[in-house]
Amino acid sequence: MTKYAIKYALAFILLIPAQAIVFDHAILFNVAVPLVFLYLIISLPVTVGTNLSTLLGFLAGFFLDVFCDTPGVNALCCTILAFARKPLFHLYVSLDDDLASRSPSSVTMGHAAYMKYMITMVLAYTAMLFTVEAFQFFSFKLLILRIAASSAYTFVVLYALDCLTMRRRDT
Repeated sequence: MTKYAIKYALAFILLIPAQAIVFDHAILFNVAVPLVFLYLIISLPVTVGTNLSTLLGFLAGFFLDVFCDTPGVNALCCTILAFARKPLFHLYVSLDDDLASRSPSSVTMGHAAYMKYMITMVLAYTAMLFTVEAFQFFSFKLLILRIAASSAYTFVVLYALDCLTMRRRDT
């Protein structure tokens, strides 16, 4: 577990500043933003308890809020997503096929189940984030467009990141 804790801490130290410095400025068509730091929450092992995953989600959102000067929006959304992570995971993997201590990935879950899991997590986060951020339904079309475009953009980047990290682990 300590080996995984060190890897997670290193990913935390790299992904949060990278999100704030690089990816928050990689906006496509003034609509889509890649939310790469979600990989921290998505890749947590299933055996991590709800309390610890919720705390880690809150810390990821809090530090992102500090870096991006967004007052609590990411902390709220990350905390809710981290709390809902295990039930969303078990939508696609039965309780009998639990992954022991391994983290969810395309290798451990299979490509189809992992893609469904990741799409659900990313879509839930972007829907929460942009709804709380706008806090109004004045421009409903723009809200839906931002949710859909950011979800697609984030999914592509996260799936590529997962494929890169899985190849490194396999070799």
